[in-house]
Amino acid sequence: MEDPAMTVEPAMQDADAGAAERTGTQRFFALEQLTDQAQTISLIADALPVYREQTGEKLDAEEKAQAFEIYKVLEQQRNALVTLIHATRPFLLELEHPLAGTAEILAAQVAAFQLMTKDYSKLTAALKRFAGSLPTNQTTNASVIGRLMNNVRMGYYPTDPDHVTLITRGIAFPSGITTNLLDPCCGTGVALRRMATGNNCFCYGVELDRSRAEQAQAQLHRVGFGSFFGAHISFGAFHVVFLNPPYLSVLSENGGRSRDEKRFLLESLPLLTQGGLMVYIVPYYRLTEDICRVFCDNFEDVSIHRFMDGEFKKFKQVAVMGLRRQRTDNETEAERLCKAASHPEQLPTLDKLEAGRYALPASALKVENFRGAEFNEDELARQLKASSSFERILARSKLDSEVKRPPLPLSISQVGLIGGSGLINGLMECDYPHIIKGRIIKERRSMSEEHRSEGGHLISTEYRDTISNRMIFNLLTPNGFRSLA
Repeated sequence: MEDPAMTVEPAMQDADAGAAERTGTQRFFALEQLTDQAQTISLIADALPVYREQTGEKLDAEEKAQAFEIYKVLEQQRNALVTLIHATRPFLLELEHPLAGTAEILAAQVAAFQLMTKDYSKLTAALKRFAGSLPTNQTTNASVIGRLMNNVRMGYYPTDPDHVTLITRGIAFPSGITTNLLDPCCGTGVALRRMATGNNCFCYGVELDRSRAEQAQAQLHRVGFGSFFGAHISFGAFHVVFLNPPYLSVLSENGGRSRDEKRFLLESLPLLTQGGLMVYIVPYYRLTEDICRVFCDNFEDVSIHRFMDGEFKKFKQVAVMGLRRQRTDNETEAERLCKAASHPEQLPTLDKLEAGRYALPASALKVENFRGAEFNEDELARQLKASSSFERILARSKLDSEVKRPPLPLSISQVGLIGGSGLINGLMECDYPHIIKGRIIKERRSMSEEHRSEGGHLISTEYRDTISNRMIFNLLTPNGFRSLA
């Protein structure tokens, strides 16, 4: 897959991660997020006692309406705080930080806290202590950051072949139907080719890295070069989308902060036919509430399996699978999926996926449009071959390919020109059949002109050669052969 470990801005793709960190042009994304979250948690922790005190003052003054308005603000701040503490957990899990477990416990305690309690000191102290303990760009030393960046090296990590085999075993391919498989970040194409081996499949891939895309052309039937987000691909034309997106972004000096997991999922979804299978491979801590909601609202028979111990230890990956259906509101299923992902040790491993669990639609699908974002000679040749434009340009005109029949009788001179040009050359069908072959020969004529004086004396002689075309017709008739000039 296209670098499931990290994504950087194009200008940084070939840079050394450690050097970039030292120069400040690149930062670890999780640390950047935790830095902002720690500041916000501290601010809310300071604000909560103030809102509580204002609520009490209004109640003492028997201004109940105003007290209730302030209490609602207090409640909103508490809910925002719970959400924020929950949001730290995926980043702490990514960093393998022990506070990940604390975040879950603290969020539950804050959610259950009685807001009308007079003494907020213990709550404020716990929140301040938690915020101060979060790893940030300021509190994490260079050696730790270096280790984190080394863990997500800028190398290329395809999906493990054995795990692709386990996923493929869980798919029931329809007999007699060629199924279309798509990998939006296909790398060298090995994973999708492994899935297709032994099955009647046509493989499509898109790859950002040009060298890997060129290698993928030897593995897959069609490869689009460049970013998946700039590709032009038919909607609803694929039986399977195998999606292992880049799942770790970094901040660059231009201020980019987004991750691509959700965007890949959203833009891959319309390419699947109804009943088609989505295979979504991400680290378990990236299955956030919004991604789980997208998946469960648009897919049925959703399952989640973690990778086997060796691979899971390296990349913490899980495979989420489901069959596309019409979009519905499925908040309950999304909560279940998100909760399951937060406890990966309890998830079944991929070898527990039932054989043939996911049956693909038994209908042939046509990919009308498949074009990468960048120029690709092989794809251009394929498109030109499929186009009728060149056939029309190179095709012989109707006048060239059909028998010429002039609308009016030809004059003698016209017959001579046509015959001499070779257009009349062969058997002439008429009452007296004959064969005519016309040709033009060049004739040289020498002429001389004498110039004399008035007395008749020869002054000079001028010699001139002229070359002219002469038409000759060889005519074979039942009465014999003749040559006409």
